[in-house]
Amino acid sequence: MRLGINLGYWGAGMDGDNLAVAQEADRLGYDVCWAAEAYGSDAPTVLAWVAARTERIDVGSAILQIPARQPAMTAMTAATLDSLSGGRFRLGLGVSGPQVSEGWYGVKFDKPLARTREYVEIVRRAMTRERLSFEGEHWTLPLPGGPGKALKLTVHPEREHIPLYIAAIGPKNLEQTGEIADGALLIFPSADHLEDTAIRHIRAGREKAGKTMEGFDVCPTLPLALGADSDVSALADMFRPYTALYVGGMGSRKQNFYNQLAQRMGYEKEAAEIQDKYLSGDKTGAAAAIPQQLIDSTTLLGSVERIADRMRAYAAAGVTTLTLAPAGFTLDERIAALRAGTEALERAGLA
Repeated sequence: MRLGINLGYWGAGMDGDNLAVAQEADRLGYDVCWAAEAYGSDAPTVLAWVAARTERIDVGSAILQIPARQPAMTAMTAATLDSLSGGRFRLGLGVSGPQVSEGWYGVKFDKPLARTREYVEIVRRAMTRERLSFEGEHWTLPLPGGPGKALKLTVHPEREHIPLYIAAIGPKNLEQTGEIADGALLIFPSADHLEDTAIRHIRAGREKAGKTMEGFDVCPTLPLALGADSDVSALADMFRPYTALYVGGMGSRKQNFYNQLAQRMGYEKEAAEIQDKYLSGDKTGAAAAIPQQLIDSTTLLGSVERIADRMRAYAAAGVTTLTLAPAGFTLDERIAALRAGTEALERAGLA
C-alpha cells in the first residue's frame, strides 16, 4: 500500500506550512500530493507551485470541479501540468455539489453521472492529440452550423496516459468510476464498511468494462492525529467540526452524499440528527451529536502502533493508496504526523 498526502484547500491559514509539508512528504517517499478546490483557491495553481518545489512526488487534483471548466480546458491543464512536472500529474475530477455548482458556477446540478461520463470521454479524446469531435447530450464539439472546427491539443504531455481519478461516494457513481476511471477518490472511508460502501460497486463497474481490480487505485483520504492511545477520545474531538460540516451541512437536505454515506454505515438516526441540528444553525450541537466511533473509524488516531493496525485493516479492505491529512496546530506537529504515517506503514509491513 502506498501513501499520499492531501493538503486540502489553500487559504486556510497554513499556506506557508503546506509547502514544507509537501516537501517533507517528498523526502519521506510519499507517492502523491493532492490539492483541493471548492470556491476559494484553485487546484492547478497550487499543484504547479508544489511540483516546482519538489522532486519525485506526484501531484494530483482532488478534485478539479467538472462544473468549473469545459472538458477541453481540463485536458489542456492536465497536459500542461504533466509536462511541467516531468510526468508527475494525476487528474482527479468530481461534480462538486449542488450548492457550489449552481451557486458559484451557475451550472445546473443535474444528470451528474451522464455529465461525468461525457466529460471524461472528451478529456481523454483531447489528450490523445487527435482532432477533437464529440456528439453527446451535454457537449457537442465542434458546434454545428458555425465557424468552429475540430482542433487538436498542441501541448505534448509527458506520458501518453495521465492517470484519471473520480471522486465518488454514491453506489452508481462508484460503479461508473470503476468502469471509466483509473482510480477512485474516497472520503470518510471506514475499513469495516469499505467493501459494502465502495469496493463492491467499483468492482461491478470494472466487470462491466471487462476489467478486474488489478491496476485500479482505491485512494481514500483520512485525517491523521498522533497521540497516546488513552487520548483517542480527545483526538477524535478535533474532527467533530469537520465531520459535522460534511455530514450535516454539505449539499442540501435532499442531496447530501456524505450524510447518505453515514447512513449506509449504520448511522441512520445519528445522521438525521446531525443534519437537523446543523441546518437549524446549531453547529455545536451537530458536532456533539456525532458518535465517536464514526470519527474513529474514518480517521487515523493515536499511537504509531494503533495507526499501523488500522493501516493493515485498510490494506486488507482493498485500499491501494492511503492518503493522509496530517493534523496539527503547528508545522512541527503536522510534520511529526507525516513521519508517523511512514513509520506506521513500515510497522504494518506494508511499505
